[in-house]
Amino acid sequence: MSYKLSSVLRGHELDVRAVCPAVFPEGGIITASRDRTARLWVPCGDKLGFEEGHVLSGHSNFISAVCTIPPTDKFKQGLIVTGGHDNLILVWTLDTLEPVHRLEGHTGAVCSLIAGKFGTLLSGSWDKTACVWIGSKCMMKLQGHEAAVWAVQMMPEHGLMLTGSADKTIKMWKAGTCQRTFTGHTDCVRSLAILSAVEFLSSSNDSTIRRWMSTGECLQVYTGHTSFIYSIAALPDEGGNFVSVGEDRTLRIWKDGNCSQVIRLPAQSVWSVTCLNNGDIVTGSSDGIARVFTASAERVASDEELQLFDAEVASHAIPAEAASGQLGDVKLEDLPGPEALLRPGNNSGQTKLIRRGNIIECHQWNGMESKWDKIGEVVGSAGTEGAARQTQKQMYNGKEYDFVFDVEIQEGAPRMKLPYNLTDDPWMAAHQFLERNDLSQMFLDQVVDFILKNTKGVTIGQQTPTAGDPFTGAGRYIPATAPSQAPVSNFSVGGGAVDPFTGGGSYRPSYSTQQTNVGGVDPFTGASSYRSGQAGNQLSSPSKSSTVSQNPYFPKTSFISFDNANVAAIAGKLKEFNDSLQEDPLQLGDDELKNLMEFLEDVANVDKSRSPKVEHLPSLIKTLKWPLKVLFPALDVLRLAVRFPSITKLCCSESEGDNLAAKLLSCTRDDNPQANVLLSFRIFSNFFLSDEGSALAMRHREKIVEHLIPWCKCSNKNIRISLCTVLLNFSVLLRKHPDFEAKTQCLSALAGILESDTDNEARFRSLVAVGTLIWGDSDALSLAQSLGIQSSLKSLTSITDPPKVGECASKVLAALED
Repeated sequence: MSYKLSSVLRGHELDVRAVCPAVFPEGGIITASRDRTARLWVPCGDKLGFEEGHVLSGHSNFISAVCTIPPTDKFKQGLIVTGGHDNLILVWTLDTLEPVHRLEGHTGAVCSLIAGKFGTLLSGSWDKTACVWIGSKCMMKLQGHEAAVWAVQMMPEHGLMLTGSADKTIKMWKAGTCQRTFTGHTDCVRSLAILSAVEFLSSSNDSTIRRWMSTGECLQVYTGHTSFIYSIAALPDEGGNFVSVGEDRTLRIWKDGNCSQVIRLPAQSVWSVTCLNNGDIVTGSSDGIARVFTASAERVASDEELQLFDAEVASHAIPAEAASGQLGDVKLEDLPGPEALLRPGNNSGQTKLIRRGNIIECHQWNGMESKWDKIGEVVGSAGTEGAARQTQKQMYNGKEYDFVFDVEIQEGAPRMKLPYNLTDDPWMAAHQFLERNDLSQMFLDQVVDFILKNTKGVTIGQQTPTAGDPFTGAGRYIPATAPSQAPVSNFSVGGGAVDPFTGGGSYRPSYSTQQTNVGGVDPFTGASSYRSGQAGNQLSSPSKSSTVSQNPYFPKTSFISFDNANVAAIAGKLKEFNDSLQEDPLQLGDDELKNLMEFLEDVANVDKSRSPKVEHLPSLIKTLKWPLKVLFPALDVLRLAVRFPSITKLCCSESEGDNLAAKLLSCTRDDNPQANVLLSFRIFSNFFLSDEGSALAMRHREKIVEHLIPWCKCSNKNIRISLCTVLLNFSVLLRKHPDFEAKTQCLSALAGILESDTDNEARFRSLVAVGTLIWGDSDALSLAQSLGIQSSLKSLTSITDPPKVGECASKVLAALED
């Protein structure tokens, strides 16, 4: 049976930009609109149709994306997530009118959302990035696209994520790293849909849909749409069939590789489409209406509603350039009359123009019912006047445009150029204008409205009208609903300050100084390091199979520290650098230097047989203020000192600890020598030896892990080993202090390390950290599986030199696959 109208959902005041199935109640629908609201539609029970059940209102600008997160123990009815032009993501429950989370981090409109396993959320934005969220925290930012990220999706396996962009490309990501870029579309990528574990679809402004293998091959290109394809969705029949909607006003159903049905809608733009579990299709369009279509006879609308829908479609005006492609060279007298409709069409969706007196009608062939359906009357046709006249093109930056508007932001300011072609997407043209001139995206709809008003009724071949300024002219945009937009004179230009630690200027090291501690009590590289078949530290878990219930590697129950030091070398550098600070207030006096040397002797004992004198600590604190280029020997003394509880009680508690953590984090900036970076991570590792240090590390865990991620691919293996040790110590601590958000951040970082690191010691410490995090924790285990860590482990199981890497990888893999 063909798809027919089932229900019409009326309630939104402006375009319905996004639709998705509801988690609760079963069979419900969620719609999101430019009217700043999202609405839940509930099935009417025994009666056909839906009724409005809940209105979510909290965005200060238009909503353009919506998705749901499955139920959890905490949220039994799941969550609803909306993304808007206010750069916010809001997370909602049905129990309250206020959002439970406000996700802030994007600097442009949030235009795409998808939820994955275990509460993971992926968002795409006009700021050219995609963000991975857990709870209310951004765990990863995917950067690499050159334009807005219009579409996001998650592959069902291997932790792969997809982003589609206005830069015409699709990128595949794993653990925050771009694995592959898909090219082929010749215009903006607007939507993505998953077909299977290895196949997906993409749609574009180039009017095509492409079917891809995750390995990079394009299997098929689908043509049929005559304008931008805004949204696609897979049908739940598992046959690789799908649906699509776009600017040509059509919903198209694709089966067995072909377009099997075309449904024309009475709206200028069909923005979004989704499929319900029962096979019904939901569309959202520019007339503010969501419509449900069904192939089930029991759910088809009444004959009266079907006739009303057909009448709405038939009465819709069609611009001449959109009717069957080009009409400019067609004369009215050359068109056939109604008798042409007696001949059947060649395929479903074929259009035909006929004349009835002085009216041009457009009809579409309905292959399912073998008849021609009137889909509108052609207006603005140059064909009624003979051959089309050519538009007077205008040049801007070396390119011809139908329009180049002069825009005055404020009185007396230089005018800005707004170029536009009639074939352009007005939303994209407006977005590019604002971005090019560093103007706030809050004014997007104001510019779009200006473009539409000043090109209304104009077709290719007509003269360009005189434009009114979109900001100061009589036709400027004035929103109809609250809250109002900011005055034009108060434009927000540019984003906020750049994070000096994680922003574009963050440090990338190449330091190669010899590692200062690889022996003694370090059980990974020293005399007590793990060996194949070693009996020590064996732990069992009744919930695991025998292959992983006993092993010498994980779960790790004690912290790893960096203890050894070359006292003579450290003392020599301290004296040398102190001498170089002549007449500097930070230079140590003779007594201060003597105290520091005694302090160094006390803290350098590997077995901690001597306790440092706390009265000597001020001398060390003074050296920690030295210039960056001479700071590293002072950091080395601090590394040794924080192993002693008497010191950490003074250095790591309350505000003193926060100041110390901020100092160490600043030492990972790119204006620091690599020695500072290496020692900062080793100090963080040694923090875990005391309760105060562990508490300090946990308070600053988010920033510490954020700062170490950029170093995971540095050329210095000693730095990489140090940061892996920090993650390992976090994994040990998190067994005592369960924190799923913290485990998520650490596992994400570890997944990236295992994917790319080539040093076996860094690999080994990362493997032990993963094993420790997932041991006996089903949520962490599931998250590790979703991150696709298994694929990295399989390549590591064959490593035999040293054997601990391959053996540990095998045991972690067994735990993940158990």
